[in-house]
Amino acid sequence: MGLGMPRRPGSTTTLEHLLSDETVTGAKRILIAAPRGYCAGVDRAVIAVEKALDTYGAPVYVRKEIVHNVHVVAELKERGAIFVEEVDEVPEGSRLVFSAHGVSPAVVNAADARSLKTIDATCPLVTKVHREVVRFDRDNVEILFIGHAGHEEVEGTMGEAPGRVTLVDGPAAADTVIVKNPDNVVWLSQTTLSVDETMETVARLRERFPKLQDPPSDDICYATQNRQVAIKKVAPNADVVLVVGSANSSNSVRLVEVALEYGAREAYRVDYASEVDPEWLRGATTVGVTSGASVPEELVTELLELLATGGYKDVIEVKTAEEDLIFSLPKELRPSRQG
Repeated sequence: MGLGMPRRPGSTTTLEHLLSDETVTGAKRILIAAPRGYCAGVDRAVIAVEKALDTYGAPVYVRKEIVHNVHVVAELKERGAIFVEEVDEVPEGSRLVFSAHGVSPAVVNAADARSLKTIDATCPLVTKVHREVVRFDRDNVEILFIGHAGHEEVEGTMGEAPGRVTLVDGPAAADTVIVKNPDNVVWLSQTTLSVDETMETVARLRERFPKLQDPPSDDICYATQNRQVAIKKVAPNADVVLVVGSANSSNSVRLVEVALEYGAREAYRVDYASEVDPEWLRGATTVGVTSGASVPEELVTELLELLATGGYKDVIEVKTAEEDLIFSLPKELRPSRQG
């Protein structure tokens, strides 16, 4: 990925004192979930910013975080990317990358009004959901969008048809949402949700609206589902699960929730290995490890190295799927479109 070796917050951490922890019996081991880490959409988005910097030089502006990972964002800042909240912060005529989470038509129009040279790094799976919203809006079908309020993906997707889409933020919201025509309504969802929670939300919606239509294809992305399936296999056999990922990464936060739901005694999220509290591991024989879809593998490697200092040297991979999907770069960065 060309992100270089990261600089870590805080001092070097080891867990050597846990080797003498008499509460641990038996061999210490790590169950590491696979798939984990970067998905195709994140890989594409990060490469898009890197290639834009290589092709056009710094600065390249990026609306919001290109992906939800503090390490990736920090490394791209060092290379000359400037992250902004809104397009009015970008000098007129500059080059702007839209993040993997997508944007609404209003944002695109605002960028055009400032004569910005835009590069759309929206994940193609998010774009698919945008197109579904446009289609159902055109057909006058009311849309219940399952997602988390305030998330960039939700804002961008709902912006495709603001008068047609109603947000349903979790199962509880399904019990109170109001629709205009219960005979002509469809549900769609944010791509990075918990599969189980989404299905619970849909079930509760269908109890109230029996004619609720399903999306034409699954909206929750393959990578989100695969990482959740893998941690479901790990969690029942793990005393503690450690998820590498950032606090604003929806899919990383969901992995912690899924691990706890499926049997892990404890589960924690960290950005860096240095954030691991040794007390989390006291008495733990088996540690589960995974990472969110926007996390580079080098951060997982550093966590494994840290755990090894505490005696967790037996690493067993728990693989539930193979991933080989690759997305092409945004059209603006393909050779025929450069310049």
